[in-house]
Amino acid sequence: MEIRPEIATIREAREFLAQHFAVTRLIESPFLSGRTGKRVWLKLEAELPTGSFKVRGALWGLASRLKRGSVEDVVASSTGNHGAAVAWAAKLLGVKARIFLPAGCNPVKRRRIASLEAEIVESGGTDLAAAFVLANEYAKRPGVYFLDDATDGNLPAGPGTIGCEILEQLPTTDTIVVPMGDTALIRGVAAAVKQIAPRVKIIGVQAERAPAYYRSWKEDRVVGTETCDTIADGLATRTPNEGNVHDVKRLVDDVVLVSEEAMLRAIEILLVEEHVLAEPAGAASTAALLAGDAEFGENVVLVVSGANISREVLRRAVGGA
Repeated sequence: MEIRPEIATIREAREFLAQHFAVTRLIESPFLSGRTGKRVWLKLEAELPTGSFKVRGALWGLASRLKRGSVEDVVASSTGNHGAAVAWAAKLLGVKARIFLPAGCNPVKRRRIASLEAEIVESGGTDLAAAFVLANEYAKRPGVYFLDDATDGNLPAGPGTIGCEILEQLPTTDTIVVPMGDTALIRGVAAAVKQIAPRVKIIGVQAERAPAYYRSWKEDRVVGTETCDTIADGLATRTPNEGNVHDVKRLVDDVVLVSEEAMLRAIEILLVEEHVLAEPAGAASTAALLAGDAEFGENVVLVVSGANISREVLRRAVGGA
């Protein structure tokens, strides 16, 4: 079975990214270990610039494109984290950025994008689909590059570096639990891990209220949903890409769903017990482990993918506790 991105490309991405930020920490979680009877570690991707794993893919994707020629304007459609990452990468590499956001997106993420001097265009829709259409249309102009998180061929090697880091930090890893939105994260991590240590299990997590890739993985075909109304904006996809569905089916061992309430509880547990701030998508891996709806093995790594949580959601999580 041919796996892409190839491990050589992921290692090349790792060497490049190491020039711009450090390896993120992998810390043991005493509370989750005690609660589950397993040894549980947290991979802290919020330590990266912009507070999420997304800078790995955005910086590598844009740098790879620039090797082929100049870009006047890079555009992205995003619920927030990818947009901030593209804005950060564009500023670093000297390219203008224009980010297309759904209406009413996470205000913390919107402010972060604005602080990076990117131009923001709000679509009329409340999910990513309308923003994607506008970005795709704008990208038809000369000199414009659409860095699409879901379909860019270079981008997954960036998050693939997470898999390499985990296996070096914890060679005894049995299972890595990964949030699934547009799937660039899990496709990258799984591609790296399955080429280095095929025995390691990869479990994806989606929100119950945004289960498009979960259903697609189950049925081995593209299954879209009418809505993706979840507090986990990082998981809010409803129109799976056919190629991504195929890759996830080949590379991912299991996919589980978590409720809104489970993600809120996980946010509170991570904050109070482990002093780790996580947004709903970042806490989804913890929610999945606590739900126990999969076989996790003894040494479990939870990818905490980001920490850009709105004050409203944080109040709900801590207040509900």
